[in-house]
Amino acid sequence: MNRRTMRISTTLLFLLTLVMGAGLLLAQQTRTVEGTVLDANDNALPHAIVYLKNVRSHGVRTYIAGDDGKFNFHAVDPNVNYELYAEYQGKKSSTRTVSSFDSRPVIHMDLKVPIGH
Repeated sequence: MNRRTMRISTTLLFLLTLVMGAGLLLAQQTRTVEGTVLDANDNALPHAIVYLKNVRSHGVRTYIAGDDGKFNFHAVDPNVNYELYAEYQGKKSSTRTVSSFDSRPVIHMDLKVPIGH
């Protein structure tokens, strides 16, 4: 191999390694969406069902809140917008948006279901 070919090969190998490394970093970055489901008086609603809908694919993940009304979704794609809402005893909270422009690794959003408890 001559010198020029060697430099081109080394440069291409470096660029390939850089691109693959950046792709792995992007693939590994996720975020968490967490919060508490509350009634109109700010009391926790145990076992409410929380929905996280991917706006792009329309896929929906669900989570049953704990006894304390808390929920969390791990491994949420930071490059996608989501709609988040909760249901409890036939009533539904307003829908909140989890934006791809929000760069926080942990997004906290409480959801209020309009019932007196």
